Amino acid sequence: MLVAVLSVAAIGLICGVILVIASKLMAVPVDEKAEKLRDTLPGANCGACGFAGCDGYAKYLADEKSPRTNLCAPGGDRVSRKISEILGMEFQDVVEKKAFVRCTGTFETAEYKMEYDGPQTCAANNMFYQGRRSCSVGCLGFGDCVSACKFDAMSIVNGVAVVDRDLCTGCSACAKVCPNNLIDMVKETNMVSVGCSSHQKGALVRKECTAGCIGCMKCQKTCEYDAIHVTNNLATIDYDKCTNCGKCVEVCPVHVIKNCGANGVCTGCSGN
Repeated sequence: MLVAVLSVAAIGLICGVILVIASKLMAVPVDEKAEKLRDTLPGANCGACGFAGCDGYAKYLADEKSPRTNLCAPGGDRVSRKISEILGMEFQDVVEKKAFVRCTGTFETAEYKMEYDGPQTCAANNMFYQGRRSCSVGCLGFGDCVSACKFDAMSIVNGVAVVDRDLCTGCSACAKVCPNNLIDMVKETNMVSVGCSSHQKGALVRKECTAGCIGCMKCQKTCEYDAIHVTNNLATIDYDKCTNCGKCVEVCPVHVIKNCGANGVCTGCSGN
C-alpha cells in the first residue's frame, strides 16, 4: 500500500515539474501595449471595427504603424481619444451611427398568414415560408436583434423591432443577425429614413401591408435637394444630400417615411 501511494505521489511530482518547465519554455510573450489597448476597449466584441473582437482590434492597433483609432463604434470618441493618447497619435473622430429598421409592419398593418409553432427565433421562422406575416420581406418579430444587442437598445413593440437611439451604440450586432437584412446603420446625424423594404408595386404592397411604400413618388417630387428617389417601386434616401428638412415625411400618404430623431426613439419601425 505504501509503495503504491509513494509511486502515485512521485508520478504527480514529476508531471508537475514537467508542466512548470513546459509553461516557461512555451510561454507566449505578452504585448503590454496590446494589453493596455485591450483594457481601453469596451469589450462588446461586436465586430463593428472589422475584426473578430476587441482582442483582434487591440492587436491591430499595437502592430500597425499608422492604425485607424476610430473604428470602435460602441466606444465612440471617448475610446478613440484614449487609444490615440496611448499610441501618441493625433485624435481621429468616430463617425457615430445608429440602427434603423426598414419596416413599419405592425400587427395591425401586416396580418398573419399562418400559425407558427416552431423555435421562437426570426432565423427559424424565416426558413418556414419566409415568415408568418403577409409581407415576406418585413420584420419577423421574434427579436433575434434584441438578443444580439448588448446595450438594451432594441425591443419588439407591436410585433416590430424598435430602436432606442439614445442607447444604440452603432455596433451593428443587430444588423448581422436579421435574416431579412432589414436593419441599416446610418449616421447619427441622419434623422429621416424609409421604413419599408418591399419592391412590390403599390397595389400588391397594400394587400400585404397597409403601411408599406406604394411608390407614389410624392416624396421625390417634394424634395428640394434631390435626396430621395423611388427606384424599383421603393423610396430610397441619399444621405449625402438629405438635410433632414422633413418635407418628405409630411407628404408621404402612408406615413412610411419617418423622423428617427423624435424623442430618441426611432419611430420608423413602430408604425407611430
